[in-house]
Amino acid sequence: AYSQDQIDALDQAWRNEVGLAERPTIDPVLQNSASEFLRDVVTDNGGTVTEVFIMDARGLNVAASAVTSDYWQGDEAKFSETYPNGGGAIHFGEVEFDESSQSYHGQISLTISDPSNGEVVAAMTVGVNAEALF
Repeated sequence: AYSQDQIDALDQAWRNEVGLAERPTIDPVLQNSASEFLRDVVTDNGGTVTEVFIMDARGLNVAASAVTSDYWQGDEAKFSETYPNGGGAIHFGEVEFDESSQSYHGQISLTISDPSNGEVVAAMTVGVNAEALF
């Protein structure tokens, strides 16, 4: 039920907290059981999966394996080409060179649906180390 102004303010707060010790906007997303599960997924995939995060109906992060650069994904293709398009929607991002890791990465995004009724409940993005696939 957030207005766009509220979403923009939350997104800015998130961006301002990246790299800080106190993170009242970021920590609730990173310190929940779903985020713990996502961190295990990254660890268990031995470098192939670099990140995983889940977004709600507005494109706000609700769980993440690590801090993302921003809180609101709703203005990006990873969300706009998945959640609003219903169950089974998939978006493949471009493979790009990541300066910090000195490797090539891509993102695959998809909808998450309730298996009991097919209703879309979230969108998920999985970061993939493209070099690990070769």
